Amino acid sequence: KTTNIATGASAKWLGHPSETRLNGKGVSACAICDGFFFRGQDVAVVGGGDSAAEEATYLANICRKVYLLVRKDQMRASHIMQKRIMSKPNIEIRWHTEVEDILGEEAVEGIRIVNNQTQAKEDIPLQGFFVAIGHQPNTAIFAPYLTLDAQGYIQTTPGTTHTNIPGVFAAGDVQDTVYRQAVTAAGTGCMAALDAERFLATQEAT
Repeated sequence: KTTNIATGASAKWLGHPSETRLNGKGVSACAICDGFFFRGQDVAVVGGGDSAAEEATYLANICRKVYLLVRKDQMRASHIMQKRIMSKPNIEIRWHTEVEDILGEEAVEGIRIVNNQTQAKEDIPLQGFFVAIGHQPNTAIFAPYLTLDAQGYIQTTPGTTHTNIPGVFAAGDVQDTVYRQAVTAAGTGCMAALDAERFLATQEAT
């Protein structure tokens, strides 16, 4: 017997009711997936890590204006990613900024932000809102059995989908901390199927 695990990873959200209500109507957790819907428009990205920097940089190439909302006075992103951000004239970084609400009924029309130092509030009109504060792999049920990394992703043998348990394979976002795209998940899904087939053939041979 073999098992292929492909439970994925869930995007982390801010937790606002408006975020849920407008999900798919201007709210997204994937700029590469949905960015083209906002070509030539104004958008915002929430986050301070590499993921947020990558999303903001990508959106800056297709959108008119990108607001990057950072909760602290500095980013966690690598220096290289920060240099890319700073080189884009249409990216405006708002430091010490948190989102109080996402505005709009049928679609995103803007956001209400608050400066967490001065408590000053501001409404910014825009059409797209991207949350890039990380992902949580759906691996809690496997924690007692499989080797996970510090972030909770299943560790696989490089170049394969093998886990630490023979006959158990992992594919897609549940073991991918880098790409997290449908096409790469499908690729590792194929790898897992082939690894499982080979494993079964080996078992039959013995």
